[in-house]
Amino acid sequence: MKNADKKIPVFAVSGAKNSGKTTLITQLLPILSAQGIRAAVVKHDGHDFDADVPGTDTYRHLRAGAYGTAVFSASKYMVVKKMPEKTEIYPDEAQFRDWFPEADLILLEGFKSYPCPKLEVIRKGNSQKSVCGRRGLTAIATNLPPEGRGDFPGSVPVLDLNKPKEIAAWITAAIKQE
Repeated sequence: MKNADKKIPVFAVSGAKNSGKTTLITQLLPILSAQGIRAAVVKHDGHDFDADVPGTDTYRHLRAGAYGTAVFSASKYMVVKKMPEKTEIYPDEAQFRDWFPEADLILLEGFKSYPCPKLEVIRKGNSQKSVCGRRGLTAIATNLPPEGRGDFPGSVPVLDLNKPKEIAAWITAAIKQE
């Protein structure tokens, strides 16, 4: 079976900029890991980024025109491949599964428009309404009081943003239903 055909669940943690997506993911990862779940994370960066440190050999290779580079050691590796300029095309779930064939779960950070199950983070002082729309939205994690949730879609569960163990349990239950 090709890795792309392996049904590794893909689940997004989405929300407005600075809503706490990274904070929540970094709280969820040790909880998931303690349950024996190997989770990989794919982050969408709305800006271009340097995947390598200026001055390293692979940085120099890319700047000299290499289409892609890879560097590895005894404990990890990194592959960098150029994509077409200014593309707004996301890789598909099969590509994510190819990147992490050993994973039990692939978490996407961001991806508010991506067609997959997602948990939206709505944090007091940052955002008060959903930016994801209903497509794929399976729950909202928030620290807003009930009276401050006027714009939330009524059909999705609302989880306490300050209870990452409960959120992790909810995600694992949700992906088992997939």
